[in-house]
Amino acid sequence: MTIERVNPPGLSPPAGFSHAVVCSGTRVVFLAGQTALDGDGKVVGDTLPEQFQRALTNLLTALHAAGGTPADLARVTVYATDVAAYRTHARELGRIWQQLAGRDYPAMAVVEVVRLWDEQALVELDGFAVLP
Repeated sequence: MTIERVNPPGLSPPAGFSHAVVCSGTRVVFLAGQTALDGDGKVVGDTLPEQFQRALTNLLTALHAAGGTPADLARVTVYATDVAAYRTHARELGRIWQQLAGRDYPAMAVVEVVRLWDEQALVELDGFAVLP
């Protein structure tokens, strides 16, 4: 499997994402949206960074269970109930990402939503990975 991250010089420099990701492999893993649910199905964490860390941990747990690693992620979408708050915490969220997933960034988007399935959830992540 190969993953090539493409960041054309004509676009603004990416920070915490890649503009395009070209993948070749034999398996595609689609990852369901993950919020900050604990093992009992309760949202944990009062702040956006706390919930982001748990949601990303949950996403990576699903990916690992499917045989993948963070470097296999091709695309992640972040759904946030408050994009302004997301931007305010961007540096901290970036540190959390690097700590849990490393520096191989997938193509990403952040989308503001009115609410998520679990009303207490502030953020949800979904995505897909390409495995060898």
